[in-house]
Amino acid sequence: AVDGLVCIRDTNVLFEKLSFCVQSGQVLVIEGKNGSGKTSLLRILTGIRQQDEGKVTWNGDDITDLATGYRQVMAYMGHQDGIKQELTALENLQLAHIYGKISDNSLDEVLEITGLAAQADVYASNLSAGQRRRLAIARLLLTDCRLWILDEPLTTLDTSGIKLFENLLKQHVADGGIAVLSSHHDINLEGANIIRMSL
Repeated sequence: AVDGLVCIRDTNVLFEKLSFCVQSGQVLVIEGKNGSGKTSLLRILTGIRQQDEGKVTWNGDDITDLATGYRQVMAYMGHQDGIKQELTALENLQLAHIYGKISDNSLDEVLEITGLAAQADVYASNLSAGQRRRLAIARLLLTDCRLWILDEPLTTLDTSGIKLFENLLKQHVADGGIAVLSSHHDINLEGANIIRMSL
């Protein structure tokens, strides 16, 4: 939940008095032109950036007070994939424990789901941009985080990658998860409980 959020960059007010609540099984899609504050908002929701006013809570508790406890239920995928170029696809996934509690999905299963089984031993530096994005998505599947915060998740994905992501996102919220994302692309989430908000 967000209450009375204000974000100022330099001397520009990106947004103010922003309040909303997202619950289990819902997807919040944040829309707006470049520079409207979408990425800043998402970074505030993760705790990476501090808001200028207002508060962000999880189950009624301020995320700043929850600290590590909040990070264990939240997974963030930003503009950058967060992939270590010097590691293989498999080795990158083996680091997934730092993003939250490990799920029941096996490494091999997640590589298969995301279409990266054949690239398991390929260094990330040799993967295409779309494959690196799939690897970032694979890492999400290895966590047991209820809250996904995603900044332009469809970037560099081809048609099949977009469809894969849409299906995985719908499954996440169908299982009681929550997602907050920004996107310049149309996302087909038919059947999902979607909230749309413009900045």
